Amino acid sequence: MRRRGVAFAVALAVGLAGLVGPGEPAAAAVYVPIAGGGSTMAYNAFRAWIGDVAQYGMRVDYERSGSAVGRAKYRNGLLDFAVSDTPYGLQDGTSSDPPPDRGFGYMPVTAGGTAFMYNLTIGGQRVTDLRLSGENVAKIFTGRLTRWNDPAIAADNPRLALPDTPIVPVVRTDADGSTYALTRWMSVRHGQYWTAYCATTGRSPCTPTQSYPVLGGSAMVGQPGDLGVSGYVSQPAANGAIGYVQYSYALQAGFPVAKLLNAAGYYTEPTAGHVGVSLGAAAVDPATGIANLDPVYRNPDPRTYELSGYAYAILPTDNAYGFTNAKGYTLGAFGSYALCQGQRELARLGYAPLPASQVRAGYAQLQKVPGAQLTAAADEFAAGCPTVPDPAGDPMPAACDRLGPTQCLGVGGEPQSVTGRETIQVNVEPEEGVFTMTVEGGPVVMSTAVLRADHTFESTGRLGVVTIDDGRDQTRPGWSVSGQVGDFTSGADTFSGGYLGWTPRVVVPNAAGDATAGPGGAINAGGALGTGGLGTTVLGADLTLKVPSSTRPGRYSATLTITAIAYR
Repeated sequence: MRRRGVAFAVALAVGLAGLVGPGEPAAAAVYVPIAGGGSTMAYNAFRAWIGDVAQYGMRVDYERSGSAVGRAKYRNGLLDFAVSDTPYGLQDGTSSDPPPDRGFGYMPVTAGGTAFMYNLTIGGQRVTDLRLSGENVAKIFTGRLTRWNDPAIAADNPRLALPDTPIVPVVRTDADGSTYALTRWMSVRHGQYWTAYCATTGRSPCTPTQSYPVLGGSAMVGQPGDLGVSGYVSQPAANGAIGYVQYSYALQAGFPVAKLLNAAGYYTEPTAGHVGVSLGAAAVDPATGIANLDPVYRNPDPRTYELSGYAYAILPTDNAYGFTNAKGYTLGAFGSYALCQGQRELARLGYAPLPASQVRAGYAQLQKVPGAQLTAAADEFAAGCPTVPDPAGDPMPAACDRLGPTQCLGVGGEPQSVTGRETIQVNVEPEEGVFTMTVEGGPVVMSTAVLRADHTFESTGRLGVVTIDDGRDQTRPGWSVSGQVGDFTSGADTFSGGYLGWTPRVVVPNAAGDATAGPGGAINAGGALGTGGLGTTVLGADLTLKVPSSTRPGRYSATLTITAIAYR
């Protein structure tokens, strides 16, 4: 049996003797519960983070009530922190949104794109390659385009025979940041349609809004929350529907999103890399950390996704409304986790990691929370966090995604790397298909090692997910993935990588269900992470490091090499 393989190195870091790593809560800390809420755009990220920090005895509650409700509840002292896609003080028609009389600051927590999830079939087959210009999006959500085979939409999609199916725009019924992002973008980029729509619906003054005005007598449907919109669009009976959601919800539902035409003349999706490139043009106010997105809308980079933006945590800076230093201690620990370790998870969830500049700005705001015991300098904190990939590494769109007579169909054009991960591709043979391994990017920062009763220092962590895509001929026998770790070093000090063990797990099984996790134990004793067959399999592992108590203090690092072998 012949074999071909590919290997990828993962950096590991661990501190001994009280050196708490950035974003890692202290092992022996006592945390009181805290409550937050607001943005549904950021909810999927917060749900993941809340699950992560539960292992430290931390309880964080989060209600996805929408940005406007979150801001109002924070203002009235009903939440310890809020999350919003927009700041206080925005004029929304005749209503205003005054800032609270309690102290507050803005901490950026997630970046992402407002996506246009759709449900459309041609001859019983689901369309997955829809392209839309910004003008056509504006026309759809202002009632000017009502059939999918309209010549204006056909011009975006020269290789699709679009059906004579009614367009059903699905909008938000609750006051939220996604609606504000969409309507603000329309007012800036396609103001003539938004202005006319305001007149038709009786909206005056014609400002961007958090509550979408539904056009009476139209096919427009209102739903609460991102989950409500994605749930409606994904129904089998909702053929022809299109709604705006945070990209994470479309991924969660397994439905396609439209590629949006940008200022450079390319149709793009809100991938982590494209969002990162887009937000590089944002004008961030250094005093508040709030970003002006107007330059993002007209960013001339071909990789830009125009409707990109941030969500912010609204943090207390005083003890008003019963906020205590004990709560601040928990909020400081949770916030530092979200800013640092938590960013590693965002790409796979449909968000984009924050750039280092926003991590620094967010940490500086977090330090103002009463009771938060965060003494590191912002630059030092950001430097110790998992590296946010340089947007310059995001690949250019495929040539067939350019405005014109061609169109990417089927797989969507050239393969693209996802920002936050590094993709290594192995072409086995042209007739056999492709076998790839993707390892989530960024170093694994282990928890600070704690001295145990058995006279060992113990530290834990979690390996970034390893994704195997095996699309080869059906007669091929499968693959195996293993790991090998080198020695840990800190300057002249060192200890054996043999002290590192793992508990492998299958995070997402392939369709055949024949993927299995390795037996666990010391990584270097066999090193099996998992085996499997055709399709896509996602593997992970919980890491445990136990070293003798005689080990000298320091911040140690090692390299874990992940190797995938494709059998032939």
